[in-house]
Parts: sequence; C-alpha cells; structure tokens
Amino acid sequence: MGKSLIEIAQELNDSGKKVQLIYAFNGTGKTRLSREFKDLIAPKSDAETEDTGLASKKIIYYNAFTEDLFYWDNDLENDIEPKLIIQPNIFTKWIFEDQGQDGRIIENFQHYTDVKLTPHFNAPYTIEDSGREKLIPAFTEVTFSYERGNDERSDNIKISKGEESCFVWSVFYSLLEQVVDVLNVPEVSERETHQFDHLEYIFIDDPVSSLDDNHLIELAVNLAQLIKNSMSDLKFLITTHNPLFYNVLHNEFKKAAFKKYFLKKDEDGQYNLESQSNDAPFSYHLFLKAEIEKAIETGQVQKYHFNFLRNILEKTSTFLGYENWGKILPKTTDGKTDPYESRIINISSHSKHSAEEIVQLTENDKRVLAYLLKEIKKNHKFNHWEGDI
Repeated sequence: MGKSLIEIAQELNDSGKKVQLIYAFNGTGKTRLSREFKDLIAPKSDAETEDTGLASKKIIYYNAFTEDLFYWDNDLENDIEPKLIIQPNIFTKWIFEDQGQDGRIIENFQHYTDVKLTPHFNAPYTIEDSGREKLIPAFTEVTFSYERGNDERSDNIKISKGEESCFVWSVFYSLLEQVVDVLNVPEVSERETHQFDHLEYIFIDDPVSSLDDNHLIELAVNLAQLIKNSMSDLKFLITTHNPLFYNVLHNEFKKAAFKKYFLKKDEDGQYNLESQSNDAPFSYHLFLKAEIEKAIETGQVQKYHFNFLRNILEKTSTFLGYENWGKILPKTTDGKTDPYESRIINISSHSKHSAEEIVQLTENDKRVLAYLLKEIKKNHKFNHWEGDI
C-alpha cells in the first residue's frame, strides 16, 4: 500500500541512519519530499524560513528552491552588464560576510567549471532610487569574467544555466564544509559559532544536473568524503535521479552505516520507498526496460517513456565507456545515426525545449521507441547485464 510524501518523510526521520541515499526518476517528487521533510523537522515559524533554506537551524537543504535565491539582472536597457543577483538572506550573509568564504566559493566553482571563469562579488554601493539613495549591500551581486591570460579578460559574461547551478552548489558546498568543521568540535563552548548547535539534518536534492561525468564523479566522491569526515550527530539525506551519481555514492558509503532506497510513485499518486539491498546491484535499468515494454504491449506509450529510454541510453553509454549516449544509437547503412531518433529522444525527455513540446505522440514516434529499445537490447546484449550494472 502506498504512502503520502509526509509519511515517507516520517519514515526517513525515524530511520536514525547517518546517511540515507534515495534514487527516484525525474518528476517523482524529490523536491517536494525535501520540503515535506523540512516542514516535519522544522515547521514554519518565521518569515526567513521560506527565503533562506535554513529552517530554524535544525535542517539545511539544497534543492530547486535554493537556486531561486539567485536570479539574473540581464540589464535589458543597456545590454552590457548582466549580473547574478543574490537575494539577501541569513544563508548567504553567514557564508560571505561572517565567514569570508568568497575565495573558497570561487575555488570550488572554478574546480568544476573552468579555472579561467571567474566570479566577482560586489562591494557595497549606493544608487539613486526614486530620488533617494539606496544602499546595495556587499555580496548581493555577482558578475563573471573570462580570464584569458596576459592581463586580458572578457568582462560581464552571462554564464550558462549549468554553470549557474554549479555556482549555487559551490556556495552551498562551502557552507557545508564550514558546518562540518564547526560541528566536529565536540565541546559546544569551544565552537567558533553557535549557528549550528541545533542542526540535525542536511538534505541535498540533485546537485549534479549540469555536470559532465568526470566532474560528477569527483563531486560525488568529494561530498561522500566530507560526510564521512563528519564526526557529529548530523544526518544526511541525498536524493538523485542520476544513476551514476547514485552508484558512486553507494560505492563510497558501502562500508559505512547508511541506507539506500528507490522512491517510486504509484498511478494513484501515492509513493513507495523501497529499501535496496546493500549487496545487490542497483538494477533500475531493468525496471525502466520493463516499464517501456509494458507500455508498448498495452499501447499506452507516453512522452515520459522516451525519458526512460534516455536513462537507459545514458547508463549504457557510461557502462560501455562511450562519451555520450548518441554513440550507441542504431546506425543507418552509411554508418550514421538517424537524426530524427536523436531529436525525438532529446525533445521528449527535456522540458527546456518548450517551443518543441510534443503534446501528442504520433504512431511513428511510438514505432521509433519500440524499434530503438529492440535494437539496443540486441546490439548491446542488454538481457545479459543483470548484476553487472
């Protein structure tokens, strides 16, 4: 029998494990689960809770709402100075002003993007606003430049969405490093700050959506090491839809006291949190295959089944050592990939292609899905992978 997300949150809270790792497909409700868990641990008690991601100092969470603290001022009037605005809140105030971690944030950001791509934080300044002077506080605006060497630089770059997400993660990760260091001091009276004395949980929801595989693995290893270095009673929950990230973390934590789950959403809108055996491989790809095959059999193919197929392709390409999943698509007689097949998978599995949304799948689209799954199973011996992936 399924459960509500509130009941799932209560189950996670009752676990008592230091680390809980949850895999779920996109759209299952991972971000909503993080909110339900936050409300369970620290019910809304002040105006700051919604804006900062700090919930009464009992839980710090990273999810899509954390990224909402950062937004672009594109300077549409002059089109010369795009800058990333940071909404003032105690989350960023503590990390930037109280702890002076701007240098560490830049270091983390460049590590996962490009050493020449450099953030610049503003100093405080005043502007004229409706005839009055208005103070713009320090560390509320970020501009980016590309340092080319030989004192050359390209100023006022608008970075990509992926780089922006990486920047936000770098801010959060720098905070997390500080939290672990502070709470590792066993004597409360000797800690440099008492901001986190009552902190119980860190909830991290999908920090890896924009990283390539190499950086994704490195981020997972670094995060796991930081968590393993935590000597306090702090507990960590990590949710992800990325199978590689999940598997790296599983391997990093397998000797530690942790629990792993598969969160599934039922057709009736209820949820199941299935424990995964520590000594069994994570066979999500077999579940996806079965779901697509069932949809094809019953004639119930939907757009999200292409997302399932993309998951299979990404996992398969990683397992076989290919640079990207397009390399394993079936080839035409001249050795090329059918561009339509790549395109239908891309626009059916990524909502960012809003102008190309497919509202109704055609019969040809459905035939392509069945054909691609059949060819992948045949060409890459999919049925022999059980226990290997």
